[in-house]
Amino acid sequence: MADAKQAARRDAAAKANWATNWATNGDAIWADATASLDRYGNAILPSVLHAKQCEQFAALYSRDDCFRSRIVMARHNFGRGEYKYFAYPLPPLLERLRHALYRRLAPVANRWNRQMGLDVQYPAELDAFLARCHAAGQTRPTPLMLRYHAGDYNCLHQDLYGDHVFPLQVAILLSVPGEDFTGGEFVMTETGNRAGNHAGNRGQHADVVALRQGDAVVFAVNQRPDGDGPTERSMRGRAGVRKVAMRHGVSVVRSGTRHTLGLIFHDAREPSTSSSTSVKASTWESA
Repeated sequence: MADAKQAARRDAAAKANWATNWATNGDAIWADATASLDRYGNAILPSVLHAKQCEQFAALYSRDDCFRSRIVMARHNFGRGEYKYFAYPLPPLLERLRHALYRRLAPVANRWNRQMGLDVQYPAELDAFLARCHAAGQTRPTPLMLRYHAGDYNCLHQDLYGDHVFPLQVAILLSVPGEDFTGGEFVMTETGNRAGNHAGNRGQHADVVALRQGDAVVFAVNQRPDGDGPTERSMRGRAGVRKVAMRHGVSVVRSGTRHTLGLIFHDAREPSTSSSTSVKASTWESA
């Protein structure tokens, strides 16, 4: 009985690590993350989930009752591998994460839109934003889990899903690099960066983001303001800040199995019978 109580206490302490870390160090973590988002279009949030939580999430993939649909990527020219969209109601921890992360990211999203001269602003709470999505017919949940085996990869893409798009999303690595899998790096590209233009490469740039198990990467969905300042008028928003186009993907997994948890904050519209899945590497086409 004593051993069971001690194990329960250890488990409760482990489960609290995310809340404790963010309660005590949240402002410093988010200050660093915001600076990284402004400069690179992505930021690492360390140890958002602990190892047991990662294993529990990954174990859900074999179940069907948690998910609304399964996508085989090769069928749509999205790459190789597969992913499943969660059904509502979301697992409780995933639901809490989605709300807590949105609350932190909404001010960044609003500032970015103002800098780019975009009129759209986002409410402080996720429920209000989802109500906006649902009123426009975007009612299908978009949080998902992705699974890659050796030889699998994810083409560069943008997760749009409809007219209402929250400009930031989150991916959490559930597997252990170097143990559960090799290869499979998270990759981002940007086009239109002013500093890249000065380097003579037409503003094209790639960034490989190294993650540990339980780390999250926050990243731009489709565009961000160029932190290096304005350049040619044709690429500027009305506020005079250049827009940088962003895409993300995963490089080839060399061995093992890689699981990732994805948190997208806008929901998806119902698929149209007239829409095509021929738009390569745009996952919203198969939501």
